[in-house]
Amino acid sequence: MLAASGLVAQNIAFGIVALIMIVGALRVVTTKNVVHAALWLVLVLAGAAAQYLILSAEFVAITQVLVYIGAVTVLFLFGTMLTRAQLGRATDLNNKNWALGIPVALLLLGTLVYVLIDSFHAEKLVDDPKDVPNVTTQQISDSIFRPYLVPFWALSFVLLAALIGAIVLARKD
Repeated sequence: MLAASGLVAQNIAFGIVALIMIVGALRVVTTKNVVHAALWLVLVLAGAAAQYLILSAEFVAITQVLVYIGAVTVLFLFGTMLTRAQLGRATDLNNKNWALGIPVALLLLGTLVYVLIDSFHAEKLVDDPKDVPNVTTQQISDSIFRPYLVPFWALSFVLLAALIGAIVLARKD
């Protein structure tokens, strides 16, 4: 079935990138160094951009790289470094109630799987690439930024305020 559709290479690439993203995501939450966690987050976000490239959504991949890797992660690192956070290993980062997070995460995973299966159980992927409608970059950008332009701007102002706050806190008087 897979060999007949000619998508074997895409499936293998998806699996490799997904495995790298899973390892990176686990390292984000298990590392004791905040800067290393941010760098592992870069790997996860780059993996998401690679998944978009596998899907032939180049505009969305570039947007992922520019907005998340280029802006949010850099802002996160600036904020971390400007607030005089402890560099290196930190031992007191874990919350005492960490075990409560495991059933909550499993509940959220179950809910997400249920919603996805309930929403898309009858949908089928297109077998022939010629049957896929031609979507332009303008249509993609309009679908992303038209309904979410104000929240996108609000998020940029919140991130700017966080950076300014980190600079004020880090300033030596």
